[in-house]
Amino acid sequence: MSLTCDYFVSPPSPYVYLGHARFIDLARRYNVQIQLKPMDLGRVFAGSGGLPLAKRAPQRQAYRLVELARWSKYLGMPLNLQPKFFPVAGDPAARLIVATQLALGTDKALALTGAISKALWVEERNIADDATLQAIAEALKFDGKSLLAASNGASVQAAYDANTEEAASGGVFGAPWFVFDGQPYWGQDRLDFLERAFAEARGA
Repeated sequence: MSLTCDYFVSPPSPYVYLGHARFIDLARRYNVQIQLKPMDLGRVFAGSGGLPLAKRAPQRQAYRLVELARWSKYLGMPLNLQPKFFPVAGDPAARLIVATQLALGTDKALALTGAISKALWVEERNIADDATLQAIAEALKFDGKSLLAASNGASVQAAYDANTEEAASGGVFGAPWFVFDGQPYWGQDRLDFLERAFAEARGA
C-alpha cells in the first residue's frame, strides 16, 4: 500500500533543522513517500496569528532559546542558538529547494533542505546569499549555477506560491508541519506521534 506524508518546511526554522533527518529516516523505515512543500512562513503567519521572532514578547524569545538548547543537547545535534545570519529571509533558499525538486526530484531536494538548515544553524552561513546557496548545492554535486537561475523562474515561484496557499488554507501555522492520513502534526517534537500513525497504517 502506498503511503504519503506532506512535509511543509521553512528553511530558516531551527525546528526544521532539528527534525529533518529524523523525519526522513522515519519515512524510509515505514516506506512512506514524502511530499516536500517549502512554504513562505511569513505569509502563513500573517493569516494565522503568528508573529515573527522579533515581534514576540521577550519572555517567549527567552524561552525559545532554552528549548532549543535542550533539544540540541538531547538530540546530540550542534546548534548555534543565535547564529550570525538570523533572522534571515527564507525565500531564496526555499525557491532553490523547489527548483531542485522540480529538476532533480524530492530526494535531492530533501538533501538540499538538510544542507541549508545545517549551513544556517551550525556553519554560520547566510542562506539568503546567492553565492552561498550555489556553493551549498554544488557541495552536494548539483549544478548550483543552473539551479540558482531556475529558482528565479516563474514555474518555481508558482510552485512556491501554491505550497504557501495550500499551507494557509490547510490550517498550517508553523514549521515543520506534517500531514498524514488527513491528520496534522506540528513540530519536530511530534515525530513520535507521527511514527505511531505510520506504524498503525502499516499494521505494525
